[in-house]
Amino acid sequence: MNAYYSVGLDIHKKLIAYCVKAADGRLVAQGMVGADRESLGQWAESLVGSWGGAMEATIFTGWVYDFLAPYAVDLKVAHPEMLKAITAAKKKNDRADAEKIADLLRVNLLPECTMLPEEIRELRRILRYRHHVMQTAVKMQNKMNGLLMEVGAGYNKRRLRGKRYFHELLARVDEIPASVKELLLLSRAGYEMFQSVQKRLIQTLRTNELIRERVHRLMTIPGVGEITALTWVLEIGPPERFASIRQAISYCGLCSAQRESAGKEQRGPISKKRNKHLQTILVEAAKLAPRWNAQLADVHQKELKKGNRNRATLAVARKLVAYMLAVDKSQQDFAAREEAKAA
Repeated sequence: MNAYYSVGLDIHKKLIAYCVKAADGRLVAQGMVGADRESLGQWAESLVGSWGGAMEATIFTGWVYDFLAPYAVDLKVAHPEMLKAITAAKKKNDRADAEKIADLLRVNLLPECTMLPEEIRELRRILRYRHHVMQTAVKMQNKMNGLLMEVGAGYNKRRLRGKRYFHELLARVDEIPASVKELLLLSRAGYEMFQSVQKRLIQTLRTNELIRERVHRLMTIPGVGEITALTWVLEIGPPERFASIRQAISYCGLCSAQRESAGKEQRGPISKKRNKHLQTILVEAAKLAPRWNAQLADVHQKELKKGNRNRATLAVARKLVAYMLAVDKSQQDFAAREEAKAA
């Protein structure tokens, strides 16, 4: 019978600390290896016997996970916050962290998080970069607004996005100095470049066969647009990972942090333990969705009567999660599901 080992990895930019333990907890090997493919490949090939590995989720985890997958029987990724809570100790160094991860893996107590397939992570990287590009485009637009306000120029803020209006404005408004016009033209060029980039990125995602059907199905929900659907698919991965709507809502960061003291339960602001990308998109979608969805409008109005607009928005966002999870799991269009229910 071949021996099976548990390997803990603590990954950093230039070095990876490793710890190899036998099933009985005996330390087999411990050390450091370079955080590059050549060094890591040589190290993996030197391991004797079958092994399973675990590592903490960091910015470096993706490529290490994909590279080591062919060598290991199984690989797992640990949730960083839960791991920190479990392994809190005074002794803190890379080798000690690797040993803790190995021990947790060995006794099956590792607080595991979902590692999405490489193809989905690549698409998610594109979408997240698109969000960054859009934020930069908004900054360029705000810079144009700021420059015009500084010189007291009258303009239509909404129409300023249009290329024709922008150039007509610069030609006819006398109070804009030449130096400010130059800055406005630079800001406009940046804005147009970032808008062009984000459109190309969205087109790449829009035509991908791996996710296209799921995205289109989610968009049958009134109030769910393309960006919301894309973000859901690429951040969630397989919807089956959530056993309940409550779990999905918690993952999206749409539930309040709870604290209980002396038998009394207190609710604070929404939890910071969340997928921030999903949280941002869902909250923004919830602000507009009631315009297109009568059911969501009712949810919003009911909560709004209690006097808190933010809670009303959160209530809509939670309902959106419930709709999307149901559609995603059932693999049926929202309209088709409603008709089936009515029948």
